[in-house]
Amino acid sequence: AFNLLGPLCNPAGVRRQVVGCAEPAAAHRLAAALQALGAVRASVVHGDGLDELPLDGSGIIHDVTPDAIRRRRVHLEPLGLHEAAVVELAGGSAEENGRLIEQVLRGSRGPRRDVVLLNAAAALSVAGRTRTLAAGVALAARTIDSGAGMDLLARLRARAAAPAMVEPSGPAGPSGHEATR
Repeated sequence: AFNLLGPLCNPAGVRRQVVGCAEPAAAHRLAAALQALGAVRASVVHGDGLDELPLDGSGIIHDVTPDAIRRRRVHLEPLGLHEAAVVELAGGSAEENGRLIEQVLRGSRGPRRDVVLLNAAAALSVAGRTRTLAAGVALAARTIDSGAGMDLLARLRARAAAPAMVEPSGPAGPSGHEATR
């Protein structure tokens, strides 16, 4: 239930978002709710029981604007992507999944890269960075191929590994003045 309600209850007031919905019967209702909540641009995506766009030809996008909700099937061939069964995308442990995403970010070709490109393209379109899924796929591919994804991952790892700044403890408050008792 949270996967359906969470995006609708976001306290940040998000006006542009891609929301995955594993239940096809609920996708249009979720799109209508996003529209009623004032979405400027949103997409509800699903396919083959997944809450993301798959590569098996079953991908559906419900495009949401203030004026309309349009349902469309994703056709992979015009995007330069190849069909793949969900089983080809299976990961494993956290460590294995980390290695797999690194392979994609290092430019490895294949179904894992294609599914990343497809879902990134949906987000880029909703964000207004591209007008079409094809342009989004191309931008996502250029971004990965430029090394920007691996650079960002390296910066995130460095930040996570850095020692946390700890405020001095004691009777003095954050201003350095002794706290009033």
